[in-house]
Amino acid sequence: MSPTEIKETLLLSQQNGTLVEVYNFADDDTFNVGFVLATDQSFTLLLTLDWDAKINGLTAIRLTSIRQVRAQTDYLTTVAYKSQVAQAHGYFDIWGLEAYVATQDYQHKPLLLTLLHDAVDHHLPVVVGTAKYKGRDDFEGIIHQLGTIKLTLHYYNEHDLSSLWEYEILLAQIDYLRLRGSQGATTAAILRGVFDTPV
Repeated sequence: MSPTEIKETLLLSQQNGTLVEVYNFADDDTFNVGFVLATDQSFTLLLTLDWDAKINGLTAIRLTSIRQVRAQTDYLTTVAYKSQVAQAHGYFDIWGLEAYVATQDYQHKPLLLTLLHDAVDHHLPVVVGTAKYKGRDDFEGIIHQLGTIKLTLHYYNEHDLSSLWEYEILLAQIDYLRLRGSQGATTAAILRGVFDTPV
């Protein structure tokens, strides 16, 4: 897909309130599913769903990293029905994100900076994926310092919990950012339980 086609598909999905599959990783087996909340010149923001079709969090994805966007697929039809079951049984939105995003205005704002400042202001854990690792690895932690060009992340390595690690990340190298969802909650639990870090 061309960049124009990608952006048009995202905007159409946002206008119609329909689900999309967003392919921003190296293979077609890994992709994001969700509702488009906003798109700026650099990022699109999704309210993502997990494998059980329940709300998983907010994910901002760099437009230039997206290879393809699919709408109205058989898989998305399946996800829609699974979501109906999740809604009927009260586990669709366990993080309260529908009410949260209803109070937010993401239009006409730089999405990445808006989300990063949200994380810093509310001391929220984040998951950062970078262009360098292109989906092979992401970093779960808390933003220690946020500047105009880069951020410093204190993150944990699940294979070595001897300490928190520090990673400087150029904002221009961020491929995707996740917060306010399942990964954020599990990251917060590990930061509190293992490292006694207030989050």
